Amino acid sequence: MRIKILVIDDEESICEILRYNLEKDGYEADVAYSAEEALTKDLPSYSLFLVDIMMEKLSGFDFARKLKNNPELENKPIIFCTALADEDDTVIGLNLGADDYITKPFSIPEVLARVRAVMRRSNISDHIAANRSKSHYEDDIVFKTLRLNRNAKVCYIDGNPLSLSKTELDLLLFFLEHRNRIYSREEIIRNVWACDVVVSHRTVDTSLTRLRKKLGIYGKHIETRVGYGYGFKEVL
Repeated sequence: MRIKILVIDDEESICEILRYNLEKDGYEADVAYSAEEALTKDLPSYSLFLVDIMMEKLSGFDFARKLKNNPELENKPIIFCTALADEDDTVIGLNLGADDYITKPFSIPEVLARVRAVMRRSNISDHIAANRSKSHYEDDIVFKTLRLNRNAKVCYIDGNPLSLSKTELDLLLFFLEHRNRIYSREEIIRNVWACDVVVSHRTVDTSLTRLRKKLGIYGKHIETRVGYGYGFKEVL
């Protein structure tokens, strides 16, 4: 059975674009053109909600409050997709319990990457595992002689285990899953750290410095792009 996602937005074109790409990526996607319509659906059957904020009558914030006040739904992850880019709006959304906040206009690859990251943090098996079998087993991620066992949460180089902290392992997992692209510190924080944890840019820098040292010869593959951020480069 595929993971179900509900897209809630009063712009029909956005709903259909998101539905098409989510289904193409292996999910089962439904749409609702208002928060009121969304509340009439079988909400417990969904694993994730992609929610616009600025809608008539009930806003996305109102919808999130209703979810979080329902014991049966309070742990369901929410991603806000909105044109509201003000920092205060972002803080309100995250304080309401949202798992991520994406500002419009957004790119489809970014939305799909955020969905996968939220699924991972919510302990929901990713769509590949769900489609392949009922098992929660996930294949190792391999780069040359570097191997990350996602099930045992252990990283190996040449068969020898590395002593990585949870943050370091989560950072490495993120970069190995999203290679050859530079991510800003803000993007890294949103995808690696829990939403209720306040993380500074300095913390990202320090964590990546430590990770580089522990990775030895592979540390140089974590690229720093001054003024932009970090990425994992396959070819040096």
